[in-house]
Amino acid sequence: MTGMIPAARPIIGAEERAAVDRVLASGMIAQGPEVAAFEDEFSQLVEGRHCVAVNSGTSALHMALIAMGIEAGDEVIVPSFSFAASANAVRLAGAVPVFADIERGSFCVDPAAVEAAITPRTSAIMPVHLYGHPAAMDRLGQIAARHGIAVIEDAAQAHAASLHGRPVGTFGLTACFSFYPTKNMTSGEGGMVVTPDAQLARILRMLRNQGMERRYENEIIGFNTRMTDIHAAIGRVQLGKLAGWTAARQHNAKVLDQGIKAAVVPPVADGAVHVYHQYTIRVAGSGAGGGAGRDAFAARLAERGVGSGVYYPIPIHRLPSYAGTLARIPDLPETERAAGEVLSLPVHPSLSDADVHAVVEAVNS
Repeated sequence: MTGMIPAARPIIGAEERAAVDRVLASGMIAQGPEVAAFEDEFSQLVEGRHCVAVNSGTSALHMALIAMGIEAGDEVIVPSFSFAASANAVRLAGAVPVFADIERGSFCVDPAAVEAAITPRTSAIMPVHLYGHPAAMDRLGQIAARHGIAVIEDAAQAHAASLHGRPVGTFGLTACFSFYPTKNMTSGEGGMVVTPDAQLARILRMLRNQGMERRYENEIIGFNTRMTDIHAAIGRVQLGKLAGWTAARQHNAKVLDQGIKAAVVPPVADGAVHVYHQYTIRVAGSGAGGGAGRDAFAARLAERGVGSGVYYPIPIHRLPSYAGTLARIPDLPETERAAGEVLSLPVHPSLSDADVHAVVEAVNS
């Protein structure tokens, strides 16, 4: 790779283009056989659960919440250290996001903070498998069972991650994946809801298709969040490459782990398989709620030809879109600390060994 080493790079090759051409030549472009095949093939990642493809990861979360019966007045516990879509989907379903703090190591929601946030109005917990590291689903599942509340996994960044041998997407009543271009695999744009519940899957299929399974037999009020066959065809090709790309990400992460001395590298919890959607370091000294030191560090990396990204500089609860919507500003010290310290380095499968070593050298210098 020459020039700037990018923080992320979608990989679209001849196979993906051929798949799109095949669909265009077929004349069947909207939701059809490619979508059905993609759903069937993706189910192998989640122990055979029902899979329902939609047009984005955000739609997947939105449809899942509605299908689960989450409604106005319900509370859903979410991490504030995530992309806004996690909480936005809760709001779009009419419910109230309640923000919980994260664990320092994994960047995922802290089970103790979740339990402390439960009230009689809590209907669900939405852990986010951030950066490709699985959340503490064993502990979160116990909390949910103890309080009789549902779990919906936001697995948008964690295709093929696992915890204690169990793949993400198989812990909750529903789980949602994203196929945005920079994810570990893409369909161009799209999402997937997975569930073990056949009736819930049927409701999801109706919700994405104007409330009907059969044409003009609208059983419920629904949306138009279908995935096209064009996108599904791309997704099917990418799914076939996911294992190799995941191994490449993990190899690159191992080289970074071993080489980086100038920053705090991402730890991996016992029993967790990290798929490194992002390789996120902490830049010491940035401080809670800060970021100036981290941002200067990123600028120096860029001078040395290494791209990077900050995911996420502003916690969701402090975004302008949530101003005035919270009864009180939550105390989330680990969230604020992470927002001021995190920096994601290139780890994607397009990197050569020389690129990875260049990243190490730039960080350490």
